[in-house]
Amino acid sequence: MVRGSSKWVAPFFLCLLLSLHKIQGQEESTTSRTPKQELGDAVEVHCSRERSRAAWKIIEEYLMPFVDKERYQLSRRCRLHPDNDLYRDQEQHKIRLDINEWQCGYCKKSFYEEKYLDKHFDNRHYNLLNVSHSRCLADVCGALHCDHVMDISLKTKCNPAAAARNHLLCESLADSCFPVNEGPSASRLHEFFLRQFCDAHTCKGNQKPFSRGRKKRMNIFYLIVSILTILLLLLFYTYMYLYQRGIKRGPQKLIRVSQSGRKKKPS
Repeated sequence: MVRGSSKWVAPFFLCLLLSLHKIQGQEESTTSRTPKQELGDAVEVHCSRERSRAAWKIIEEYLMPFVDKERYQLSRRCRLHPDNDLYRDQEQHKIRLDINEWQCGYCKKSFYEEKYLDKHFDNRHYNLLNVSHSRCLADVCGALHCDHVMDISLKTKCNPAAAARNHLLCESLADSCFPVNEGPSASRLHEFFLRQFCDAHTCKGNQKPFSRGRKKRMNIFYLIVSILTILLLLLFYTYMYLYQRGIKRGPQKLIRVSQSGRKKKPS
């Protein structure tokens, strides 16, 4: 009887886990009216969160480290400015606790996957989006080569019209973000942007995007932790060295020589 019932235990728990996983993905739509529904269709946003995220990743890794090096401040007129990303605030409120655990920074609710957290943002915190004017970062994906970093297979033949359109958009970004009349730093970054992003928008040759490479932005918190770790290691190894040195020397014993054991000096 025990053997017969034990074989059903594993399938039972597997079905239970799958059910919980499915329920979490659907619970946002089965509850009462959400802020998105209350706002109505008048403020409905048609902006790809996934492509906006890809565009910001490119900006963070392939542009901003070079901008920081020049100590240049992007103007809000530049479409690549953080304030012009519709989803930037929500993306900053994502907390990854573990491999399969994401948490909402607004209400602390947890999810198994990032896509469910995205749905939660769309349904429960839709009212926090600033939709007063168009700020969809996905609109510049063509210029920034988002398909390249999203691993989208581009097996189709190069379209000269699309390449020319993306090249024009790329040049307009360079002109608005780094006006050459604003000084040497802006002029250098303008030239860098053209080489880094715009040159690859062509059907001629085999030009690849991001020809100037990438650099990771230094995280201040990571830098402080690294310095403290190095200092603690130095203190630890210094202590161990002094401790081992003291053990090797050992305690010095003073031996007292008796009077009878002394040799008499010759007279």
